[in-house]
Amino acid sequence: MVRVKKGKTRHKRREKILRKVKGFKWGRKKRYRLAKDALHHAIEHAYVGRKEKKRRMRALWQTQIGAALKPFGISYSKFISKLKEKKIGLDRKILAELAKNHPQVFEKIVEEVKV
Repeated sequence: MVRVKKGKTRHKRREKILRKVKGFKWGRKKRYRLAKDALHHAIEHAYVGRKEKKRRMRALWQTQIGAALKPFGISYSKFISKLKEKKIGLDRKILAELAKNHPQVFEKIVEEVKV
């Protein structure tokens, strides 16, 4: 069998991982074994974080819509159910944006739903 040493290949692989962990704290930015483990965990948490971000944003939109509905005397859940009854196809992101930046338009939507 021919002997394979992998000197150049292994060095490139290590450099690639160490470049990715450049901003990490303590020994995880310098030591290959710690860097490899830290990068593995960071990638996992980044994936989970992207999913959690969507949940947090939806909860934020719901809170903003609920706060904007308080002066009109209608609850969030009733407002959403009335929107579905009237077949008004606006999602929560758009409704929150309208409530925050365009209150006149949001008021017209609420009046349409109340009728």
